[in-house]
Amino acid sequence: MAKKTSNAGRTKLPKEHWMTDPQEHDFPAAATYLSLVLDPVSVELAVAALRQAPSEMRQAKDILRASRLELLPASDFHVALDLKKVKDGDKLSPVLLVRGILTQGVSLTIADGYHRVCASYHISENADIPCRIVDVSSAPARGARARTSPTRPAPTS
Repeated sequence: MAKKTSNAGRTKLPKEHWMTDPQEHDFPAAATYLSLVLDPVSVELAVAALRQAPSEMRQAKDILRASRLELLPASDFHVALDLKKVKDGDKLSPVLLVRGILTQGVSLTIADGYHRVCASYHISENADIPCRIVDVSSAPARGARARTSPTRPAPTS
């Protein structure tokens, strides 16, 4: 586990290790992942929204809790690569998130950046991570009924 320390012989990792904006290749990567859990129209809408969303700062520990994903070890190949990038002074790309729906048991989805979140957690679980967060619950799946309020009947076809 990488730690920030002032002890001689140990490497002190930079506190700020994030780019301002996601890299262009992050959006197709997010689309590839989202295509496993959303229909094609919803994927397109989500990625378009992620491109336009403002960045928000969130802590690694909260992102992992909301996504219900486990922290990958620092020895994981991709986490180790991201930790090395930070150690070398390279900045990581912000993460792309799709908001969950707590009342329906839907977790936050890390569309792109799971390994970066884990690497950041190993540096400091309280460090802020720039994220773009979007909602796709209002974009119904093709052929599915739109979500309605409990007091209104669902539309009929």
